[in-house]
Amino acid sequence: MAKTILTTTQRLIGLLKLDKKDIKQIFFYAIFAGIVSLSLPLGIQAIINLLQSAQISTSWMVLVGLVTLGVVFVGVLQLMQIRIIENVQQKIFTRSSFEFAYRFPKMTMQGLNGSYPPELANRFFDTLTVQKGLSKILIEFPAALLQIIFGLILLSFYHPFFIIYGFLLLLLVYIVFKFTAQKGLETSLEESNSKYKVAHWLQEIARSILSFKLSGKTSLAMHKNDRLVTNYLEEREKHFNVLILQFMQLIGFKVLVTAGLLIIGGLLVLNQRMNIGQFVAAEIIILLVIASVEKLILGLETIYDVLTSIEKLGKIVDKPLESQEGELLTVNNEFYLELDDISYAVPDRDDKILSNITLQIQPKQTLLITGQNGSGKSTLLKLIAGLITPTSGKIYINNKSLLGININSYRSFIGQTLAQEMPFEGTLLENITFGDKNITLDQVNDVIKNLGLKDYVKSLQLGLKTMLYPEGKGMSFTISKKIMLARSIVKSPKLLLLKEPLEQFETKEAQKIIEYLTLPSHDWTLVVVSHNKNWLSKANNIIELDKGRIINKK
Repeated sequence: MAKTILTTTQRLIGLLKLDKKDIKQIFFYAIFAGIVSLSLPLGIQAIINLLQSAQISTSWMVLVGLVTLGVVFVGVLQLMQIRIIENVQQKIFTRSSFEFAYRFPKMTMQGLNGSYPPELANRFFDTLTVQKGLSKILIEFPAALLQIIFGLILLSFYHPFFIIYGFLLLLLVYIVFKFTAQKGLETSLEESNSKYKVAHWLQEIARSILSFKLSGKTSLAMHKNDRLVTNYLEEREKHFNVLILQFMQLIGFKVLVTAGLLIIGGLLVLNQRMNIGQFVAAEIIILLVIASVEKLILGLETIYDVLTSIEKLGKIVDKPLESQEGELLTVNNEFYLELDDISYAVPDRDDKILSNITLQIQPKQTLLITGQNGSGKSTLLKLIAGLITPTSGKIYINNKSLLGININSYRSFIGQTLAQEMPFEGTLLENITFGDKNITLDQVNDVIKNLGLKDYVKSLQLGLKTMLYPEGKGMSFTISKKIMLARSIVKSPKLLLLKEPLEQFETKEAQKIIEYLTLPSHDWTLVVVSHNKNWLSKANNIIELDKGRIINKK
């Protein structure tokens, strides 16, 4: 079933629905605040009428007190709105962080083709824009809309002429939103895209800092940054032009409304169709309405920012996830793996990466996969690990199709060290156990000893609690590979998949680890891709790949 891609507006509505109870409360308080805020012009109208008598009266004092209480009450309502908005902001941040943490490990590898996951993770910072912008939208926009509506209703009671001005006001708001809102959103998205390109390039410079440091007098970093920043500034200027157009429309409206109402209001007073108190109250209401319209139009930039950020976050949500359905795999003793006429292809290549691969891998067998670079060895390991799905053919585990097995249940029986795996930022213990509470400290220490990591751990002041840097920074390549090996075997998996696990190791040390990994006492089936010839004598079966096909079996 094809996945439906939501529009930006639908994403915003979906986000608001998650907190609709809180949002209803915000609107409820906004309605009350809007009604109470009208007590100011009405109170001033009554006060002016009383002051015309040139006497201090009890009524005047009561009105002053009521108007003051109205201001206090509006402030209390706004304070309650701010408290609710803070709760909504915290929920948005929490949901977004857990959404990212849940989705990234479950994204399909095919869905990530053409994407750089760390760059995608940067989209999380759009959560902060949504947090800040949404608070402004939920507090200021409802208040402004209600103030406009209530203000126009109140003005209509003073004179029918004000009804005409009310329709003119609504017409202006419609014109602004109808003819410039979509263009503003489009330019905002383009501006955001160019902004992320700049951020990604800076991230690339930082990631490859050694290469750029040793590049000599070359200025690629600056030249490419100049091109990307220039593009960003051009896109930002386009977006700014839309905002300027909207603001010019607002200025024109303010001039017409202010001049018209002052002239006509004055004429109504001179013709004794309005008294001074009504005129002052009407002008205050008009100023409040104009200020509210100004808030709406100037606030469009906030709406653009929020919608753009939601769209950016939506790019993560749109990435396809691996199915979490299927039968839970149970393995007692034997783990039998079969590949039946497996082929794999990608859209941007004419030839298949793997073609008609058929294999039966017996329990506790050691299978060595050899072949030239680009022959399909890594892809075969990824297929067996369930990281990618074959284009045709099937994979069977204990005579059950892998497609019908819950993928996480299957992977719980697998240990693997693939080329892309490196230590992450966390303690050494977390890097080995991945937080699995079922793995005991004795198991960890046993693996550390057998892989030759004991001296390294002893040299660390905090031992297993030592924090490791991302991608194995600050440690030797072989230590990093040993940690990955320890992670793959610590839970005694039924299937062990290794890609060049002993690359750059000294011959003697590599031989020792190979001896340990191929001990008959281990329960795992071992599938290894390696050019290290020490594996040849330990493998039960050897296959050679060439251009995605098995050309030799031993």
